Amino acid sequence: MKDLQIERERSSYNISGGCTALIVICLLGKLYVANAGDSRAIIIRNGEIIPMSSEFTPETERQRLQYLAFMQPHLLGNEFTHLEFPRRVQRKELGKKMLYRDFNMTGWAYKTIEDEDLKFPLIYGEGKKARVMATIGVTRGLGDHDLKVHDSNIYIKPFLSSAPEVRIYDLSKYDHGSDDVLILATDGLWDVLSNEEVAEAITQFLPNCDPDDPHRFVRFYNCWSRAPDLR
Repeated sequence: MKDLQIERERSSYNISGGCTALIVICLLGKLYVANAGDSRAIIIRNGEIIPMSSEFTPETERQRLQYLAFMQPHLLGNEFTHLEFPRRVQRKELGKKMLYRDFNMTGWAYKTIEDEDLKFPLIYGEGKKARVMATIGVTRGLGDHDLKVHDSNIYIKPFLSSAPEVRIYDLSKYDHGSDDVLILATDGLWDVLSNEEVAEAITQFLPNCDPDDPHRFVRFYNCWSRAPDLR
C-alpha cells in the first residue's frame, strides 16, 4: 500500500529513488519482523544467533525474476535474455554448448547457443556485484518507480517487489536476559561484519554495563565505531 502511495504522489512531492525497508512490531508478546530488501535482522539470545530475515538480491530471487521475464518477455525490451549463463555469451560461441539456468532449474544444464542468447542477461554478476538489468543490486523495497536501464526506456520497477517477508518471534517461549538484543542494520554493517562478529562484540561489551543504564547501547556504539579495524 505504501509503495502505491509513493507512486501516486511522486510527482506532487518530487519523490525519486527508492529504499529498502526493515521494521519490527512488538504486539501481544510477539515480535513481527518485516523485511523488503537487503537489510538484516538478528536476535542474540544468550549468545545464540537467531536470523529474523532473508536478504532479497538478484541471486536469492533469481527464479522469481526469471519467471516474470519468461511470462512477460516485453519487460526485457528486446535487449535482455531471462536465461542465466556463467559468463557473457560471445558471437563466436553460436552453435556451441554452454551451461545455463532457467527459472525452473536449481542446477545447471547444457544448451546450444542461439542468437537470442547473445543478449545481455537479466541477472549478471555474483554476490554483491549481482545486478538486475546491470542496474540495481536489490530486488525488494519501496520506490524506484522511474528507474530505467541506462540510456533506454526499459523500466526496472516491474521486477522489484515491495512485498516483505515477515518472521514471527514468540517472546513468551523463551527466557530472556538483560543482554539479549534484536539488531536491525543495513548492508553498511553486514557487508563488513558477519553475524558472528556482531554477536561477539555484543556479548563481550554488554555484560560489563549496568543493565539499568539507559545509555549502554549508545556507549556500545561509540566504543565500537571507534575500533581501529572498523574504520
